[in-house]
Amino acid sequence: MTTADAVRGRLRPGRVLALGAAGDGAWLTEEAARPVLLRAAAGVPGIRLERVRLGLADPEGAAPFVVPPPPSALPPGPLRISGECTVGAGVVRPLPALASALREALFTAAGALDLVVDAVDLHVAGVHEDEAGAPRSDRGRGAAPVEGTAAVEGPVGRAAAAVPGVSRLTAALGAPVHLASDHVRVEVAVARGHRPLDVVRAVRTAVAGSLDDDRPVTVLVTAVDEEVDEEEEAS
Repeated sequence: MTTADAVRGRLRPGRVLALGAAGDGAWLTEEAARPVLLRAAAGVPGIRLERVRLGLADPEGAAPFVVPPPPSALPPGPLRISGECTVGAGVVRPLPALASALREALFTAAGALDLVVDAVDLHVAGVHEDEAGAPRSDRGRGAAPVEGTAAVEGPVGRAAAAVPGVSRLTAALGAPVHLASDHVRVEVAVARGHRPLDVVRAVRTAVAGSLDDDRPVTVLVTAVDEEVDEEEEAS
């Protein structure tokens, strides 16, 4: 791997967003949130979300870190979703109504991810020919899966992997388990249908129980995995 590849890999998760309160020790990558938001937007007919970003709504009012954060993490605080969208050619529904429906869908999807969002800003960039609201990238790139049993060796990895709702360990920032002198960080993917913050809290409890000291535990969610349809898997 070249130096440029390594830098691109570190940048790929996008912004690292706080989940819950400052003391929850929970973060979720922007790249994990993006496909969930795109799926929600695709359910609003007549308007298509082309690009979406998340950031702090009020950087000056963000809370201080209580536990050691992941690299480049944003401090805890309400978020703003910024989106660029296009409207279907020939759609007769008024634009304010379309934008309101899209905002509501994004607020709901962000809430299901346990992200606190104060505002959704939308910019209408033009029109698209088809009326389908399908997003350009439904799944997103997410974090590379950790292959093999070696990734979960050790008490911390085994404890995290065994928590219900954890579909796999990930390594978006270098390793699935980061052991530092003052904290422990674990990266996970959450199975779709599970509340990320509930899973993170369970992972923190499980990992803390596997340690022989009282180092604080932080958890970074880097993907929300689709549930595999058994009929599709068999085919």
